[in-house]
Amino acid sequence: MPDKGKKGKAGAAPAGAKPAPSAVKPAPSAEHPPLDAQHQEKEKPEKIKSEQPKDEVGTRKGCRRYRWQLMDSNKEFWYMGHAEVKILSLQGCLVAAMIMLTGTAVHPLLTLIITMEMSIFTFFFIIYTFAVQRYMPFILWPISDLLNDLFSTFFLVGAVVFAVKSRQTMPMNYFIAVILIGLAGFFALIDICLQRKHFRGKRIKRNVLVPPEKRGKVKEEEVEKPKGEKPPEAGKPKEGGKTKMDKKGDKK
Repeated sequence: MPDKGKKGKAGAAPAGAKPAPSAVKPAPSAEHPPLDAQHQEKEKPEKIKSEQPKDEVGTRKGCRRYRWQLMDSNKEFWYMGHAEVKILSLQGCLVAAMIMLTGTAVHPLLTLIITMEMSIFTFFFIIYTFAVQRYMPFILWPISDLLNDLFSTFFLVGAVVFAVKSRQTMPMNYFIAVILIGLAGFFALIDICLQRKHFRGKRIKRNVLVPPEKRGKVKEEEVEKPKGEKPPEAGKPKEGGKTKMDKKGDKK
């Protein structure tokens, strides 16, 4: 009996003893992230914008690319003198000629030529101002502008000749309008001379109109062909072969 009492006392835990700590730790709350995550966020390097060349588009994308294209297009358009010539021919001459001809009886063909040239000059002015030509490379814009200036010169000079021949007497406002139309044709001729700067020192690009899939195949074929080899000329036998004349001789 005394042995049983001792065993019962030994098995009982002391009253003042602390409970054993549990092995599972409580999960960190979302409001207070752990210190390691905070340190990792601080140590992340800031994104540095890649340096881009000033003379080329580079790898710019989105708004940065359009902003560069817009500035470069306007710089080229204004510095080379195309914008000044178009403004003088459009606003200074053609619009003033239309205002001068409002009070007099004019042949409808003359007003048609003036309004047509005004619309075409306005179209090219908007295209170059908003850099639309940079996103449509399949159109040869310098050549199209050159042809436009060439035809504008012919049409405006023809309008002057027609305006002089169609009337025997010319009032002062009609005479001034005819002079302004001739000046607009002269400014178009100046723009033709300015367009020559676009073609200096430029070579013709090959495979421009070829689709990208076929273009890659053409480049692979050019790489595979060695530079030293030349295509066999007609009439010359290949190595180890005979011409038609040699074959006929053998048959005889």
